[in-house]
Amino acid sequence: MFRLCIWKNCYCCFIAVLFIGAYMYSDYIGSTILLLSNNSFKIPREKTPNRREASLSCVLVNQTYSCPSNSPGNEDSTISSSSSSTEVCPEYFRWIHEDLQPWRNTGITEEVVMSAKSRAGFRLVIVDGKVYVETYKKDLTIASRDTFTIWGILQLLRKYPKKLPDLDLMFDPHDRPVIKSEDYQGPNAKAPPPIFRYCNQPGFMDLVLPDWSFWGWDRDPYAYWKGNPNVATTRKDLILCNVSEKQDWKARLYVQDWEKETQNGFRESNLANQCTHRYKIYVEGYAWSVSEKYILACDSLTLLIKTDFHDFYTRSLLPMKHYWPIKDGDKCRSIKFAVEWGKNHTEKVKEIGKTASNFIQEEVKMDYIYDYLYHHLNLYAKLLRYKPVIPPMLWSF
Repeated sequence: MFRLCIWKNCYCCFIAVLFIGAYMYSDYIGSTILLLSNNSFKIPREKTPNRREASLSCVLVNQTYSCPSNSPGNEDSTISSSSSSTEVCPEYFRWIHEDLQPWRNTGITEEVVMSAKSRAGFRLVIVDGKVYVETYKKDLTIASRDTFTIWGILQLLRKYPKKLPDLDLMFDPHDRPVIKSEDYQGPNAKAPPPIFRYCNQPGFMDLVLPDWSFWGWDRDPYAYWKGNPNVATTRKDLILCNVSEKQDWKARLYVQDWEKETQNGFRESNLANQCTHRYKIYVEGYAWSVSEKYILACDSLTLLIKTDFHDFYTRSLLPMKHYWPIKDGDKCRSIKFAVEWGKNHTEKVKEIGKTASNFIQEEVKMDYIYDYLYHHLNLYAKLLRYKPVIPPMLWSF
């Protein structure tokens, strides 16, 4: 079953994860998370000696993807792999090679990695299976993002112990990409700084990893959306498509007041309760939105307003197979047309909705999330032209 863990309160989430992390590592594997006064912290490797390793669900072979049967005994793994036979890996894995192409010939030097420091939120180094993190800038509005991202990498190391090579990377947990392709073109151009984040867009070279939120129908015949319209012009335009006394564009749109929701314990923000309409609208905010996977998983037909950004899997989504495209410049009429078309094509509406839901539940399941994370970091590490070392400001114990 596809399970989603959603934390609404960033500050409480940050504190809770540190507490849970310290508890799990001290209670289960005899380690702790150490916070240092220089805004750096180290999370030691687990010390359980006899736990059997899980097999990769997806193995790269000659630039293609094949998925072997898992080896016996994987049920003992902390994060078990659900596959029991050979599978075809998701198509979106191929973008790993494409995204790393700018460094294919030159490799990645330490100087190039450090050139991304001014744009990064934290630096993550893996040496001999241990994770070391140094934070550079802290934005309390997204405090839980880096915590969950680091936690996900820790779970990756628990799932596949001793498989990842030493590596050194910079990560920016903010929304929008920052490495413009045009700044690194021409015969005398420098190598672009490799920086990881949650999304990218055409014309940029940022590297994409799964976002932090992966670590957790008799329906109304209208198009549904709920969110904060104040973060983007396209969302403000969308609100104009709401029902009024003079016009019904077949859309039911609701403004999300996060301050009020925080005070009320998020009772009106249950995502499962929002899967009650035949059509769900996805519209980007300041950049991409983590809500896209929840919307696609609903079984409703996703009405997707033109997107500028992509995350690690969305480049495999196809119009009229996984979603219905909505014109950004003519949202209201486009939404109304889709809903009215759906009245006479209910089976097709169900088919597209089900295809999208199956894609999220079967091809973006956690086994593949970890394998994508592994392959991306593994191939990135192979491009490094130096041996990562433990940063001098980090303490060891």
